[in-house]
Amino acid sequence: MRRYFGRKLLIYGLTFFVAVTVNWLIPRFMPGDPVASMVARANVTQPAAAEAMRVYYSNLFGFDQPLITQYLNFWAALFRGDFGISIWLFPSPVSSVIMTAVPYTLALIVPSVLLSWVVGNRFGAYAARRKLLDNTVLPVGYVLTAMPYMWLAVLLAWAFGVIAGLFPVAGGYSFSMRPNWSWAFLLDLLHHWTLPFLSLFLVALGGWAIGMRNMIIYELESDYSNYLAALGAPARLIRRYAFRNAVLPQITGLALQLGVIVAGALVTEIVFAYPGLGSLILNAIKNKDFFLLQGTFLFIVLGVLIANFIIDIVYVVVDPRTRAGMAGAQE
Repeated sequence: MRRYFGRKLLIYGLTFFVAVTVNWLIPRFMPGDPVASMVARANVTQPAAAEAMRVYYSNLFGFDQPLITQYLNFWAALFRGDFGISIWLFPSPVSSVIMTAVPYTLALIVPSVLLSWVVGNRFGAYAARRKLLDNTVLPVGYVLTAMPYMWLAVLLAWAFGVIAGLFPVAGGYSFSMRPNWSWAFLLDLLHHWTLPFLSLFLVALGGWAIGMRNMIIYELESDYSNYLAALGAPARLIRRYAFRNAVLPQITGLALQLGVIVAGALVTEIVFAYPGLGSLILNAIKNKDFFLLQGTFLFIVLGVLIANFIIDIVYVVVDPRTRAGMAGAQE
């Protein structure tokens, strides 16, 4: 088992290095000059003062150094836990800007991922052995899983926000309120959270339901199920074994789909102007904030890699064949 997780950690380490390097390069291929944007926002009319500001900011952010030096300095700062200073919200540190948005994104992603996976697998398992439910779950599941996150978000905002007026369509909380721990503010947070959550939950729900439905049918028609039935095993026992075997590919699918779900969450946040990492990325792109983009991408990469590693551990725990294979390899 130690060799297995050591190999996994090596793979994740290499993936992290490549992903962070690509994330560092992406902002630098963007058109425009971030320092020129800062000087323009300062509305300095005197050319000498504008040039002095340009030189100062270029030196402060290290843009006057060669790219290779900037890259090495980036890694050195990263190992110190320094993500740099935001160009858009100068002089706020990137880490503090990101931490204001992280709770909103996590509040969307974690419940939508876990609930859609649990509920979708349960519905799919029931649909595999109930014809009436199968005739409804399967078509609805195909429709939901084929919908882009952004499109469903727009439909929900239009139907339940604009037409019905039941939910707000923008922001993380009402503009008339200030963040606090009162019940009124928490209920207002929940009110603004509902539509972004539903847009992520419903799209993911359809895919998990279809996948589990197909896997359960396959397992119930397999040789071991027929053998247990011939031995007179109860149908409930056979279904239990079928569900345990069918859920293993769904765990693997969760790891594979995690990046797609995170990308969908970022797009959904932009649709609803939700104050999470998606809105932060949009503002960073608009203002050519290299350091905020780097920090946001870094947080997303770390989150996805850590979540995938946790899923690998869960897979080992729930699948005895994997543990047996690792024990055989050690012998």
